[in-house]
Amino acid sequence: TWFETYYGPNNATLVLAGDIDVATAREKVERYFGEIPPGPPLTRRERWIPDGVPASRIVMQDRVPEARIYKVWLAPEWISDESTLLQLADYVLTSGKTSRLYQRLVYEDQIATNASAFLMSNEIAGAYVVYATVAEGQDLATVERALDEELTRFLAEGPTRAEVERARTEIRSSFIRGIEQVGGFSGKAQILAENAVYGGRPDFYEHSLDVLNAATPEQVQAAARKWLDGNALVLEIHPYPTELKSTGTSVDRSKLPMPETFPDAPFPELEQTTLENGMRLIVAERHAVPVVQFSLQLDAGYAADQFATPGVATMTMEMLDEGTRSMDALTISARLAELGAELSSGANLDFSVVGLSALKENLDESLAIYADVILNPSFDPAELERLKRLQLAAIQQEKNTPEDMALRVLPRLLYGEGHAYSLPMTGSGTEDAVAALERDALVAYHDTWFKPNNATMIVVGDTTLAEIRPKLEAAFERWEPGEVPEKRLPEVALPAAGRVYLVDRPGAEQSVILAGHLIGKRDEADDIAVEAMNDILGGAFVSRVNMNLREDKGWSYGADTVVFDTQAQRPFLAIAPVQGDRTAEAMREIEREIAEYAGARGPTPEEVAASKRRSTLTLPGRWETARAVARDIAELVRFDLPDDYWSSYAELVGALDADDVNAVTKRVLAPDRLTWVVVGDLDVIEADVRALGLGEVRIIDVDGAPVGNP
Repeated sequence: TWFETYYGPNNATLVLAGDIDVATAREKVERYFGEIPPGPPLTRRERWIPDGVPASRIVMQDRVPEARIYKVWLAPEWISDESTLLQLADYVLTSGKTSRLYQRLVYEDQIATNASAFLMSNEIAGAYVVYATVAEGQDLATVERALDEELTRFLAEGPTRAEVERARTEIRSSFIRGIEQVGGFSGKAQILAENAVYGGRPDFYEHSLDVLNAATPEQVQAAARKWLDGNALVLEIHPYPTELKSTGTSVDRSKLPMPETFPDAPFPELEQTTLENGMRLIVAERHAVPVVQFSLQLDAGYAADQFATPGVATMTMEMLDEGTRSMDALTISARLAELGAELSSGANLDFSVVGLSALKENLDESLAIYADVILNPSFDPAELERLKRLQLAAIQQEKNTPEDMALRVLPRLLYGEGHAYSLPMTGSGTEDAVAALERDALVAYHDTWFKPNNATMIVVGDTTLAEIRPKLEAAFERWEPGEVPEKRLPEVALPAAGRVYLVDRPGAEQSVILAGHLIGKRDEADDIAVEAMNDILGGAFVSRVNMNLREDKGWSYGADTVVFDTQAQRPFLAIAPVQGDRTAEAMREIEREIAEYAGARGPTPEEVAASKRRSTLTLPGRWETARAVARDIAELVRFDLPDDYWSSYAELVGALDADDVNAVTKRVLAPDRLTWVVVGDLDVIEADVRALGLGEVRIIDVDGAPVGNP
């Protein structure tokens, strides 16, 4: 502990001063302190003074009658001769009525009631503090200006010989009077102890006195220039306004205040057309700030890897801005920075996306780079090798992170081998596939899926359809349409019964539990009810699963349920990191919550009402930015939702009732056909999990391959 380390006799100095001799002192000390064992070896800094401290200012209020200003500079450590020289400078500046700052600020200008300073000399660094209290009716800025003028004059001219002699005499006389007493802060014991600890020997004060006696005005000036001519911390303290007071109006604080009405959250009107090359264009005007957001949506995504190699979609999108036929990666990055533009690219299960945020003033130049990146990626082999190493490292990290482990193996268990959605849900692919990736695979992906007739361009921001269409026509005029494969997304039947897959993670303190099954694709008819169903069960902090495992049992920091959006059947999953020794019990609680929710303890009217409020009252903040609006327009495109979906969203949610959610819950959830993936220490969890009887138990590795089962 800290105490045991530093409070040992080998880190202590004991001074006995007064009517005592050395022999008696030694006998007493050995008797009372000799049995204390020494502490461990110590590390001690001898000097630590920061370099290049920036100037800074703090302004605060306090309950004081007048304002005060402080200025603080770094100063040398205690043992430095410059500490003694700065002490002389301090006396010249602030000690007594004849000191420079007192004479100027208090006596002559009468703008301050006091002007003082002190030198804090500590073992490894020090600080010099000057302060002045503003006189009534005066201005703090005026006081600071006068203080700075006097300091500047002192540094420029230095002290006079008479001022140094006066300061020297004051310091010596103070020292002499102090050592007349045995104890106290300036007495013999304190002086001896301080010099022994900071100076290395108890009589170091003799050296300090020698420096004091020999000091010249030029030495004092040089020390002051070295330490007081740099940046300072300035602290302004202003009186707290006495007129501030509460109104005295009482409100009912026994319940949270709730507004009686809520603002509408209008979604921007959408204008649509099709470019000459077949690309769909959707424009939403927002003129609040001069920014235009572009989002190119390509119907491809991770699911398109079924025609190529796992991980190729992710790698292709990562490589887009790593160089074109006319610019390398660094040039692209530099040009975007010069234009204040932001370019992004990525993918989800169904779509590949290229985004651009451009300032209106640099729209044409930014759009030219955007089109070049989309149409002419070079897929430089050297950059590909670099990104392959990064993606392989990401896969290794996923296989070492319990939740990502489960998300890598679960899709194949839910959708079956060969399905477009059976690849790792992270989109990173497999190690063998990524290691074998060649440039030709990326070129083929780009040639296959980057077609204007397979793309929708979403534009949101400070523009109009009339303005942006000709710009896009020009930028993409050479982009030719072509045939695009149709992704195979066959319907998958649920397993006949529950099943459990265990992944061993020896020594894990926690287990990660995933449990779920497929539900129908996103359907406008019941989409709102499915959202509410999930929100109540596990989608919100106050949901049933989280309140059970976190708040009631204390087995998990957070547990939830989620419906992953896809164009075909969607995974419904419960996800819960839990204490390792509570794994089986937590699984039982999750299974019970889902079964009761789909059975006799369905969603209540109160829960549905709360879920509706969570969905609608956050809408005004949902569409604050152009990027957010573009994101939700992309949902319309991806899931083929009607154009007025978001405009009518609040109304659709408002029409929902508990019966609607109950009906969907009973139809959608299948608690007896769950697929479980649990990552944890099998020595701790396996026997208890098998005893649950939730289905056949199989052990798999981090790639989903079977491991010998007992």
